[in-house]
Amino acid sequence: MDIQLSAIHWVYVAFIAFILALLVKRRDTTLICVAGIFTLGLIATESIGGSVSGIFNSFIYATKELLGTIFIISIIVAMSRVLIITGINETMIKPLTGFLRTPTLAFWGIGIIMMLTSLFFWPSPGVALIGAVLLPVALRVGLPALGAAVAMNLFGHGIALSGDYIIQGAPKLTADAAGLPVSQVMAASVPLVIVMGLVTTVVAFWMMRRDMKNGKWDDGLVAAGREEAGTKTAVNLPASVKKALAIAIPILFAIDVVAMFAFDLQGGDATALIGGTAVVILIAATMLAHRNKGLEETTSYLIEGFQFGFRVFGPVIPIAAFFYLGDSAFKELFGDGALLGSHGIVNDLGVALANSVPMNGAVASVTLTATGAITGLDGSGFSGISLVGSVAHMFSVALGSGAATLTALGQVAAIWVGGGTLIPWALIPAAAICGVSPFELARRNLKPVLIGLAVTTVVAIFLV
Repeated sequence: MDIQLSAIHWVYVAFIAFILALLVKRRDTTLICVAGIFTLGLIATESIGGSVSGIFNSFIYATKELLGTIFIISIIVAMSRVLIITGINETMIKPLTGFLRTPTLAFWGIGIIMMLTSLFFWPSPGVALIGAVLLPVALRVGLPALGAAVAMNLFGHGIALSGDYIIQGAPKLTADAAGLPVSQVMAASVPLVIVMGLVTTVVAFWMMRRDMKNGKWDDGLVAAGREEAGTKTAVNLPASVKKALAIAIPILFAIDVVAMFAFDLQGGDATALIGGTAVVILIAATMLAHRNKGLEETTSYLIEGFQFGFRVFGPVIPIAAFFYLGDSAFKELFGDGALLGSHGIVNDLGVALANSVPMNGAVASVTLTATGAITGLDGSGFSGISLVGSVAHMFSVALGSGAATLTALGQVAAIWVGGGTLIPWALIPAAAICGVSPFELARRNLKPVLIGLAVTTVVAIFLV
């Protein structure tokens, strides 16, 4: 496939480089993202009015895409507020303190539980379930909030989602594009997922312990975040009521898990079930705690939750708006003319990269990793993995082997980058539940993920 790159592609790449550099330096990227949207719109429409309007419309587009995540986080936070104020949360987590007794056990315990949950129900509903129950335990034994977010993020959106062995959404997309059976791609991905997961989580854990020991750890807490319960005073509930609710709440979420499995609920449907359950819990706990003031307090808790949700997402919407332009959003906002015949900016860049390198096992592996990472820059992780399968197929024909390994490698790279470990708005569920900055979480994940990708690529070279 011959792809002609235009000025739009090169401008997009230039702004990506600038944005990533600022993220590494822990600087704010809002202004640069807005400038990038304006510049791309100006090139596409050749109109000041069209490019200025494109800024606002891109914000609307990003908000629509993120709205489900904003709502689930806001509702979970609202529910957590009433559980903390009433002491139900304290009663509920007490039995778990015997298992997660140290920061090390908390990090690995939360991560493994998150991974197992995410294999069956994908990470976003898993974050809501695991975060609401296990995060307070982790904080009590000394694991920083950001450390808990790293564990949930790497094990859920990284290991579980990149393999996707139960739901099989990712391997099906890549396998179909590569013309391979799904089982073949899944089998080839096993060693790569294991290597990537082990290297990334071990490096992240080592860096966390090192920085904590040296006094360099920054938890990146969001103002008015998780640990704060607003201005409300504690509410005393009878011990028997606390105990009953502490038992009932995990049972309700466990029923959700069974329902998701029984009725094959995934993605948005699974998240909606969790969110609806959280609202029911919020209402029940609030009415029991505040009684005749329950009607007003229910609204108050929801307001607190939504204030927190939009406070967290506010800085993320501009950067999400810019990166969404790399996929279908560009044509929707600025029309087909500027990218006529294109499959999206990031997909065009991936194909152009694949067409510009020589063919051998090492170069093919490095190129598939780079292609996967580039397609993951739109923050979904899934939008470009069909392209990865197609590129892997082209390379394997030239090499005469390695189709499944190359396909799996591109899948792993795309999902680790775009599925929720590096792109700030994609990892918001874990960051928001833990009350930390998504940008700080992205920065904390950067080195471990890049090291993991490098090691995994070397392993793939020997497997091709």
